[in-house]
Amino acid sequence: MSVLERTRRSGPLPQSLRALYAGNARSVMARGLLATKSTNWTVVVSGFFEPVFYLLAMGFGLGELVGSVSTTTGQEVSYGAFIAPALLAVSAMNGAVYDSTWNVFFKMNYTKLYQGMLSTSLGPLDVAFGEIALALLRGAVYATGFLIVMQVLGLNLSWLAILALPAVVLIAFAFASFGMAITSYMKTFQQMDWINFVMLPMFLFSATFYPLSVYPEWIQTVIQALPLWHAVELMRGLTTGAVDAGVLWHVLYFVVMILVGLVFTTKRLRALFLD
Repeated sequence: MSVLERTRRSGPLPQSLRALYAGNARSVMARGLLATKSTNWTVVVSGFFEPVFYLLAMGFGLGELVGSVSTTTGQEVSYGAFIAPALLAVSAMNGAVYDSTWNVFFKMNYTKLYQGMLSTSLGPLDVAFGEIALALLRGAVYATGFLIVMQVLGLNLSWLAILALPAVVLIAFAFASFGMAITSYMKTFQQMDWINFVMLPMFLFSATFYPLSVYPEWIQTVIQALPLWHAVELMRGLTTGAVDAGVLWHVLYFVVMILVGLVFTTKRLRALFLD
């Protein structure tokens, strides 16, 4: 029996899970934080300002021309208060997706980092949880900063806005786990471009800047199937105080995304590096 096999079998987990998870995802996360601190901190900082610039330019610039807007629940709010929670959701998505796609792509296909990790006691779930936790942390940091900006500008219309923080973590977790699952199947830069091809329409059409009602009915159906629309509606409901039973549907949507992403990521990493 090899040292690797003995290490994986020595843990408290059932034998069927020991080859997948060694309970040490924190080491993967710690390594990623050190790398970010030394080389990528400027990219991380710059990612925070993009939605802030959108908010200032459109919420207060275009907002002067638009006036008030009706939300899905029929509530009348200023245009700034309408797009701010949507940009909050976008901020969480962008932070999570960046780390779980391009970052993972380079580690998997160029630096060969995961091969080295999986030759130790770490299992595929350790790698998946560690990388997703990094992406989740980045999305949460972006969103927390943006939520503070919203508070300063008076765009949080309800005390329920404080619940946007755990909601942001859920959204970032969902996008990170799903993004890493998709990236594990990518082999070339050209394939990675499809991620931006999908994210841009989501950003523009997920009721981010316009009410859902302005679109034809068949387009509304498509939009309501997109994950960013669920994130936008969840954030908008919490920051405006218009919360109903539909919130549970949005939460369930992201829970399913997380489970599907984790399952596919684990299976793919095992197939690539262990089988």
